[in-house]
Amino acid sequence: MLSEANRTRVKICGITSPEDALNAARLGADAIGLVFYAPSPRSVDAPGARAVIQVLPPFVTAVGLFVNATPEEIRAALDAVPLDLLQFHGDEPPVDCERFDRPYIKAVPMRAGVDLHDWARRYGSAKALLVDSYRPDVPGGTGTSFDWSRVPMDTGKPIILAGGLSPANVAEAIRRVRPYAVDVSGGVEAAKGVKDVDKMAAFFREVNSVTAS
Repeated sequence: MLSEANRTRVKICGITSPEDALNAARLGADAIGLVFYAPSPRSVDAPGARAVIQVLPPFVTAVGLFVNATPEEIRAALDAVPLDLLQFHGDEPPVDCERFDRPYIKAVPMRAGVDLHDWARRYGSAKALLVDSYRPDVPGGTGTSFDWSRVPMDTGKPIILAGGLSPANVAEAIRRVRPYAVDVSGGVEAAKGVKDVDKMAAFFREVNSVTAS
């Protein structure tokens, strides 16, 4: 049996339906991501997010993803939806991430010249850094990976690896980066915003094949 220390956690992001949330949880998801960003094809509104969270079993973390949202927008979401954790995917400074009385993770777009040690210092209050592929016009969910060798092993923060992960490459990604967790969305979809249960099952098999070794 795997120990908690050796297990790679899994977050399935871009969940839009209770059915997909239940399937993710049954397969072993530690967290599901709800996108509160209207331009995204995976976005949800407050009633949709509540419907998803209502079916989650205990110990599955509900993460709310925001991109340069106003404090009023975030507070309105928190008033309407029982989110456990916030994920900031825009240009939010640390002070704006800290004001909501919720633990948070900060996404880092891996553009040229990014220093993850500096990000870890700046966002010292973050529970983790989520490293993702960079495209200037898309704040995450690009479906493309980046050079995993750019992720150092000693940032002092748990690392959540995102960006173009799928059943085809997640095992190699874990071997290379040894992240605390992996985050997948498009790599386990039948269509944007619709998860494929077989792809999700394959993703979990690949993750577990590494953490069991």
